[in-house]
Amino acid sequence: MLFALILAATQFDAHAAERFANLALACVQKEYPNKISHSLNSDADVAPPRKLTPAFYGCYDWHSSVHGHWLLARLARTFPDAPFTPRAREALRKSLTPENIAQEAAYLRAEGRASFERPYGLAWLLQLGAELRESDPELSANLHPLEQAASERLKIWLPKLSHPVRSGEHSQTAFALGLIIDSSADPALVKISRDTARRFFMNDKSCPLDYEPSGEDFLSPCIAEADVMRRVLPPRQFAKWLTQFLPQTRWPKPEVVTDPSDPRLAHLDGLNLSRAWMLEGIASGLPKGDRRIASVLAAANAHREAGLASVTGEHYEGGHWLGSFAVYLTTRRGISAAPASSSRAHGSGSPRHP
Repeated sequence: MLFALILAATQFDAHAAERFANLALACVQKEYPNKISHSLNSDADVAPPRKLTPAFYGCYDWHSSVHGHWLLARLARTFPDAPFTPRAREALRKSLTPENIAQEAAYLRAEGRASFERPYGLAWLLQLGAELRESDPELSANLHPLEQAASERLKIWLPKLSHPVRSGEHSQTAFALGLIIDSSADPALVKISRDTARRFFMNDKSCPLDYEPSGEDFLSPCIAEADVMRRVLPPRQFAKWLTQFLPQTRWPKPEVVTDPSDPRLAHLDGLNLSRAWMLEGIASGLPKGDRRIASVLAAANAHREAGLASVTGEHYEGGHWLGSFAVYLTTRRGISAAPASSSRAHGSGSPRHP
């Protein structure tokens, strides 16, 4: 019954989805403002974002552009007949040309860029690759050289990473491992990622959830770790691990952003969304009948409502990326690789939105 309630809350129609699609359509080719993360090797590297990374130069920064494109691909597949879908597909075709992707791959492989967008942006790139493999063979083939470059970079880096990064932002290891495990087409990378999760987290105990969040988090270190471990452990083993890792029974309440126009403070809106999908993921990994499922799903619902209510697009500081988090949540991408079915996608329910 509880899972049925959560599923009903995820149902949303094409009108609701269009709100999220429009956020991405407004930014994937919007070059400025731009927060560029760029290492220069010579004067030749001084260029505007559209020249340096011609596929992913919009949406304020590279990783937000990548998951903005993922949003468009996800919603175009989920709602193939929606009014926004032709515009979404056209935006994808404009960005993901062979020429643009060749330049992106060359940029990624250039000297001095070993840590570029690692791991957050690269993990989202693999998510985009997975979505296109399931929906658009032509664009999937176009993206493949960059996807391959990202996979190679991660396979080199993960075995060398001696400790996990437990931040609540882009550098977090657990979140990236979850995206990679769900999306990578490279069996070797998936194995490395699963082994890395076990190596880092298998013996963890008593995560200090009460210390969260930090003031600029958009990911929960404790909850994200549990969410990746449900991907690598069978239900009964995961349940036992979770008892040791999060022995408390109180789950956090949704966070309140004091200034949504501040790009760092607005991270907490994303935290509500990511907590919601991760809590749903944790519940899905527990054995049927586990006594914790009810409280986990109740916390997920509270965070869902608060998070979706914040996706207004009123402030570009949040509008350029929160839509992607909202779509990841509402389409349950992290729980099931398949998009919402026709009956689910066009159900009578819709997410709460302004």
